[in-house]
Amino acid sequence: MKVFKKRLTLFFLLLPLYSAFAQVKLPQLVSDGMVLQRQTELKIWGWASPGEKISIEFRKKKYSGQADKHGNWQVMLPQQNAGGPYSMKIKGKNEIKLENILIGDVWLCSGQSNMEHFFGVHQERFAEEISQASNTEIRQFNIPMTPVLTGPQDDFPVIQWKAATADNILEFSVVAYFFAKNLHEKYGIPIGIIKSTVGGSPIEAWISEEGLMEFPGIMSTVERNKDTAFVFSENRKADAINQQIAEERPKDEGLTGEKHWYDPSYQPKDWNRMNIPGFWEDQGVQNLDGIVWFRKEIEVPAHMVGKPAKVKLGRIVDADELYINGKKVGNTSYQYPQRRYDVPADLLKTGKNVFTIRLTNYWGKGGFVTDKPYYLATENDTIDLKGYWDYKIGSVFPKTKRNPGGISMRHQPASFYNGMIAPATNYKVKGFVWYQGESNAGRPYTYEALQKAQIKDWRKKWNNEKLPFLFVQLPNFMDANYLPSESNWAALRQAQLNARSVPNTGMAIAIDLGEWNDIHPGNKKPVGDRLALAAQKLAYGETNVVSSGPLFKSAWMEEGKVILTFDHVGSGLIARDGKPLRWFALAGADRDFQWAEAKIENTQVVLSSEEVKNPVYVRYAWADNPDQVNFYNLEGLPASPFEAELPAAKQRWYGKKAAVVLTYDDALEVHLDNAIPALEERGFVGTFYLSANYEGSENRIADWRRAAQKGHELGNHTLYHPCDNSDGTRNWITPENDLANYTTAQIVREVHMTNVFLKALDGKSERTFAYTCGDTETSEGSFVEAIEDQFVALRGVHGDVNRIGEMDFTSLNCYVVDNSNADQLVKWAEKAKVGNALLVVLFHGVGGGHPLNIDLDKHNAFLDYLKSNEEDFWVTTLLEASKHAKEHKK
Repeated sequence: MKVFKKRLTLFFLLLPLYSAFAQVKLPQLVSDGMVLQRQTELKIWGWASPGEKISIEFRKKKYSGQADKHGNWQVMLPQQNAGGPYSMKIKGKNEIKLENILIGDVWLCSGQSNMEHFFGVHQERFAEEISQASNTEIRQFNIPMTPVLTGPQDDFPVIQWKAATADNILEFSVVAYFFAKNLHEKYGIPIGIIKSTVGGSPIEAWISEEGLMEFPGIMSTVERNKDTAFVFSENRKADAINQQIAEERPKDEGLTGEKHWYDPSYQPKDWNRMNIPGFWEDQGVQNLDGIVWFRKEIEVPAHMVGKPAKVKLGRIVDADELYINGKKVGNTSYQYPQRRYDVPADLLKTGKNVFTIRLTNYWGKGGFVTDKPYYLATENDTIDLKGYWDYKIGSVFPKTKRNPGGISMRHQPASFYNGMIAPATNYKVKGFVWYQGESNAGRPYTYEALQKAQIKDWRKKWNNEKLPFLFVQLPNFMDANYLPSESNWAALRQAQLNARSVPNTGMAIAIDLGEWNDIHPGNKKPVGDRLALAAQKLAYGETNVVSSGPLFKSAWMEEGKVILTFDHVGSGLIARDGKPLRWFALAGADRDFQWAEAKIENTQVVLSSEEVKNPVYVRYAWADNPDQVNFYNLEGLPASPFEAELPAAKQRWYGKKAAVVLTYDDALEVHLDNAIPALEERGFVGTFYLSANYEGSENRIADWRRAAQKGHELGNHTLYHPCDNSDGTRNWITPENDLANYTTAQIVREVHMTNVFLKALDGKSERTFAYTCGDTETSEGSFVEAIEDQFVALRGVHGDVNRIGEMDFTSLNCYVVDNSNADQLVKWAEKAKVGNALLVVLFHGVGGGHPLNIDLDKHNAFLDYLKSNEEDFWVTTLLEASKHAKEHKK
């Protein structure tokens, strides 16, 4: 009897679970108020009991399906024209009725914070738009931040479709809304926005595991993160370290005394003065990370009292708390949001009001960002808060070298694809809109490959390789630099420009829409407008629409000047402010860029520079923040920044008498510690052949990655450095590393895996190869043909220069150098100069590190010779020299 009761109890406990499983369930996207994609077959899907029959009634027609053995079902609906609102009934063992369905165009709008920014944080700028919001045919599905490391999810958390009306508009993405509004006004159809955004997220977080397969370094992280126990363990350790660091910081004196410093009755003593806005490092307070209090008495007139007010405190680095008359009215925990705090109507009083700011800075410059609003305001009155404030240091944080580590969910590859993209892949869309890149700007040279992989991945997941993909090129940001310089932001813009080579992509140029002091520029409406122009041409077939500003097309030399042509010139090219064109630069083979005079001639731009006699490279707006760009088309759209090489420079070796390539074999640490600093001191780059299994490769990953970012070439020198010891004279070769014991398939696999390793370091696909010990045969004969297609060139060890008409790119000549023949280096260089040839030099040890060694002073003396004769020698990498030589041979 007891057993029966237990079973009966268990039955009733499980009954709700069985009942729930039997219920037809829909994904969150398929819900009231949804916008369905017009003019394409539609999939309606969900879950039910295994084998359960499903029927759908929509627009007076019925469709049916059946759940599979796992309870998954889908029903296909035929193409529909734009319209609505409609209702839909889905029936299994239960019935669901969906209301207010529209049919139109659906766009997935994704990226990081600049796509995420919603009207709620831009209320003043867009006050009129917000007050007039009443469009029920523009709707948004706002996916919350949902990082998942274990794999793709089936559904989102509970979300509702919402219309762009007064009740909801503050939640809408500003960029996505203006994009949608443009299209709605143009075509008169409903527009649905699936908003999937996370501030600070890198592009790789939005690509699926499958889409990341070509990035082995990233894939290793994906696999690691699937071990949830490991992730939790690492984050617990990080939390413990962060807690310990916080506990070791001195207590904040502003909160430890008898009266806290925000207390209006507190009497400040020994406080100093500082001008706000500004950083304290610029006002005599150096090397301070910690807590600083600011205090000011503000006179408030009677007519501003008793009314709700607002305080604007611009941007603050890093965190802040604002107190007025002892009451906290707002706080922000990180530096990027602009501070906008509401002040209750009963808080201000006539006369003196004590404003106190507790500012916490964790690293770098701390303080108040300039060129931002700082004021107290009621509806009709404003009090300026800029000027001198009293300040006092509450706590100085000790410097710590401890890295807390941990695994930040928002930065992990595939995390947001799994949680915020995958559940939408069954939902048909018109296309994608992408605004991201800031979080990848520190490593721009991998972005092009990642962007192309993302486009391919999303199209594959939606099973449509032609879906339009629109994206925003990064705007201007940070300090303006008025001398030509390098810029990661510019390099990332170039990567985005290059991604346009993927078919059915469009780019909105935003180089004139940023703010030097805000990574979240407020001028977002033109971004949405320009994206809509791109959509009109790409997705809606408006062939006459000028959808972009000028994009670089070609360049050549003519009578000592550089001629540039552009696509998307529209009705013509202009200097928008009527002044000479700015931000064009030229450089020779040395990449020493100098400003160029630029003139518009019809639909071309003509450049000249007295300082660059033999131009090889041209740049436009290559800077973090090219201030006040003025190169536009007549339609008012700005030109994209770019860098290009003049095919021209088809003069052999860019007009120099010879090319010199300095190569370094075997991934020695002395190459990183001795050779690279010597090269960079003289403005040179080298080619470093890495054997991936060598200690110098394994132990110095970050240093090799940095070397690649600085322009040095990383070449393939196999995985294990096998050499032929068939005659037994190389006693340092083990049997397993004896090339004479290899099959050709073995060496091919080894070469391939090293290419994978190198791509993980530098993100590049083009590469050169150096034969280990100069050997080219396995036990099966020559392996050259088996690997040559993987490389631009392969370097041998035959001692001679390389003459253009005689070059064998499967075995380029090379002089092997050590102390015994170092005195021949200049002689070989002179030989190359006389023959207008390419000299390739091979070093092993540089100042030690290898039996084949050259003293550092002898190595550097040769570099000094090349530097003093740089008008004769182009010092470059083997990859660039080989590509140039091949082009010249044509």
